[in-house]
Amino acid sequence: MSLPPFHWWRTVFYLIPVIGICTIILGLASLLSRPFDRSGFFAHRCAQWWGRAILRTTGVTVDVRGTLPPVTASCIFVANHSSFYDIPVIFATLPHQLRLMAKAALGYVPFIGWHLRWSGHLLVDRKNPGASIFKRMQRLTTQGASLLVFPEASRTRDGRVKKFKGGVFLLAIENGWPVVPLSLVGTRDVMPAGRLMTCPATVQLVVHDPITTKGLERDDARGLAERVRSVVAAEPGLGMSE
Repeated sequence: MSLPPFHWWRTVFYLIPVIGICTIILGLASLLSRPFDRSGFFAHRCAQWWGRAILRTTGVTVDVRGTLPPVTASCIFVANHSSFYDIPVIFATLPHQLRLMAKAALGYVPFIGWHLRWSGHLLVDRKNPGASIFKRMQRLTTQGASLLVFPEASRTRDGRVKKFKGGVFLLAIENGWPVVPLSLVGTRDVMPAGRLMTCPATVQLVVHDPITTKGLERDDARGLAERVRSVVAAEPGLGMSE
């Protein structure tokens, strides 16, 4: 019987405890700021510190390519999803005020879920999304915040980009928000889905040109989803799943 590799021991006995402590400390700071910062700006700053702490502790560096849209212009960032590290990479790298769209069940996860629930992120019950999500997006516009979405809904197992759900693209059309595709390349090498082990690596975050939704109708949402997916998946090392 062979022993687990070095990075397994490093993950279990070093990274998980350290990341857990960072999550608790910054999660509490985020929650305590709520009475004084209803906009969620400081809470987002805590999320950025959390992402940077995770990357630095793990030994992950990010190579950013492309031109970022203006920080104060609301948009929807759409990214592929293949690793737990996708979120820390984006939050640590983009200077924008980001609000994550995620399933409502995440709101019950201690510290991380509490932060999401109380700092203005969009937690959606996919079976009953409700009309309130449109009002919440309009509120983000007045705050100069942007939305981050992983429209595959779950992490890919083979690194290829799965089919994008159409709901977020309908929201983009209804609100007139541009869509900014993001390609994450290499995060799966750090920690793929289903593996309790992380490895240092250099990952790429490719920021593509914004895609306008002006002039599009509700019936165009599916076509917009496929267009964005093709842009995201075009990066070497990705590709689309059938």
